[in-house]
Amino acid sequence: MKYLLLPFLIFAASSLLAQSQRPNVILIYTDDQGSIDMNCYGAKDLTTPNMDALSKRGVRFTQFYSAAPVCSPSRAGLLTGKIPQRAGLAGNASSDKGHAWMPAEQITMAEMLHGAGYATAHFGKWHLGYTPETMLNGQGFDYSFGHMGGCIDNYSHFFYWNGPNRHDLWQNGEEIFRDGEFFPNLMVDEASRFIEEHQEEPFFLYWAINTPHYPLQGEEKWRQHYKDLPSPRREYAAFVSTADEKIGELVAKVDELGIRENTIIILMSDHGHSTEERTFGGGGNTGPYRGAKFSLFEGGIRVPTIISWPGQLPENEVREQMGVGVDWYPTIAELCHVSLNQPDLDGSSLVPMIKSADAKTPHDTFHWASGRAQWVVRQGDWKLIGNPYDPTDKAPIPEDQKYFLVNLSEDISEMNNLAEQHPEKVKQMEKLHQDWAQQLPQH
Repeated sequence: MKYLLLPFLIFAASSLLAQSQRPNVILIYTDDQGSIDMNCYGAKDLTTPNMDALSKRGVRFTQFYSAAPVCSPSRAGLLTGKIPQRAGLAGNASSDKGHAWMPAEQITMAEMLHGAGYATAHFGKWHLGYTPETMLNGQGFDYSFGHMGGCIDNYSHFFYWNGPNRHDLWQNGEEIFRDGEFFPNLMVDEASRFIEEHQEEPFFLYWAINTPHYPLQGEEKWRQHYKDLPSPRREYAAFVSTADEKIGELVAKVDELGIRENTIIILMSDHGHSTEERTFGGGGNTGPYRGAKFSLFEGGIRVPTIISWPGQLPENEVREQMGVGVDWYPTIAELCHVSLNQPDLDGSSLVPMIKSADAKTPHDTFHWASGRAQWVVRQGDWKLIGNPYDPTDKAPIPEDQKYFLVNLSEDISEMNNLAEQHPEKVKQMEKLHQDWAQQLPQH
């Protein structure tokens, strides 16, 4: 009998060894953070030492994109490795209870890693569904703590966008009340506890931090620090630095437990900064880029992004190749030695270009589509926007202007429309868009 059991015991032992050697993953997804709003991306008026420290101990991307210029579809793309349209959520999900949005049959990053033996947890914002099967515990997460809708007040934990006010704080699918406690602190406490409890096994922690999304409720020390900046930059900056401090606290917990060199940390914004009235009309900084949240100009989708895994990946290096949020799914799978078994992903592994500045981007062509009938084809340095929209109004866009063509290598600001000068290029790229759109699921 013992000889019959031997192959099984060898297999079990090797499986346990492989599992113990798999790295932890902490995926930090900030909310409405502007394209250059870290010191390491060029912001001169912000204090972001902890985000910058991740860059020094990792790889910083200068041409990284979200899957969409708004919250829910960008998250759907991140967690499924698919463009939002294929993930079943092309626009923002409702913040009302009882609404199912991203289809439960989608296989999330958490489900993939959970199936490989990872402990999985979410902290922060979800915004992908508000029914039991589409909330966190139905989508591969062992543990969840946070809000299901688009935003909350960080002290009362009520969603107040429009009436009636709705309380929105949940733990494993059950509504809980933590009146008056600062939500960013609660997230750090909960996440730190999860890491401590699972430090002896591989874990996946998705920290969808809800800052610097409105309401802009930076802590007092940061409000004082930025008191001389003009509004709305000072309110926004205070919340960015509050987020930076909380990120530093969580990374310090990883360091304290001695597991930093076995932990991959990815930091990325969900899309560009908001210019909505609730954020005083702005506050974020896109640097040389045009556009903001809701726009498919660069400022709406080009986001600060860093990956750090000391001792395993390059440190203090920059990558200029193009990457997209959907790429993290297969990238994490490769780094964690987890089988994908999914043929319909839109993302591709970024491991080669993370490891080498000479590697090519996996995307010769990429497509986006968003509200207001906007769409984009990116082919090499050429970018064609259909039905362009810019909430920053850096330059007026005529109402009848259907196409906006730019070569990003020559005009990163996207201020000069080349559509009339290159009609054949417009025609060729529009055909790419039409062919792509015809392949999308019809809902």
